Amino acid sequence: MIIQGNSLPINAYSAARAAAPQVETAAPTTLAEKISISSAARTLLASESSANDPRLAAIKTKPALERSAADTEYLLANDKRLAEINAKDPQTLTADEIDYQQKAGGFVNTMANLSAAERALYDELVAAGNHAAVEGMNLIALARHGMDGQQVTLPDGSSFDPTRTEITAENIRQLFTQMFVDGDGAAARRLDALAGYLERRGTNA
Repeated sequence: MIIQGNSLPINAYSAARAAAPQVETAAPTTLAEKISISSAARTLLASESSANDPRLAAIKTKPALERSAADTEYLLANDKRLAEINAKDPQTLTADEIDYQQKAGGFVNTMANLSAAERALYDELVAAGNHAAVEGMNLIALARHGMDGQQVTLPDGSSFDPTRTEITAENIRQLFTQMFVDGDGAAARRLDALAGYLERRGTNA
C-alpha cells in the first residue's frame, strides 16, 4: 500500500468535529464530576454511560458517514468523555484520548494499530511538544490500518509487513518513508522528525 496525496489525514475526527453542531455542556454538578480521575477510569465511566443509554450506544455502532446530524448532536451532548476531549487542544491529546475520540466518532481507529510501547512513545512526543514527530507516528498508524499482516512492496522492489515492523529510526528511513508519496514532501518531513527524535533519544539513553 503506497499512500498518495498532498493532504494526508492525521486525525479524521478533527474535520468532522469542525462541521458538527457545537453543543454547550453543563457545568459539573456532582462530586463525581468534579473529582480528577485517571484516563482509564474516565473511559470506563464513558463505557458505562453508553451501556445505560441505548440511543448513545446505538449511535456509536454506526460509522461516521451513516450518522445523521441528530445522531451527532445527541452524541456530543451526552458523551461527557468525548466532550471533555473535544474541549482540549488537539495537539495535546494522548493516544488513549485519540483512540476514544476515533471510536466514539465512528472514524478509522488508527490508534488501535500502535502497541502499548508505541502509544507510550506517542504520549512522550505529545508531552515534548514535538508535533511533527507526532504526525509521523500518526502516518505509520494510518499506514498499518487494514493491512492484517500483508506484505507491502515498495518502489525499490523490497517488501515488508508494516504491522510487524518496529518503529525505529532505521525502519522509518528505509521502509515507512517509502510508503508515502506526496507532492510537497510533508509526509517525509514528518517521518524524518520522528526518526530524528528516536536517534537523539537513543543517543541520550
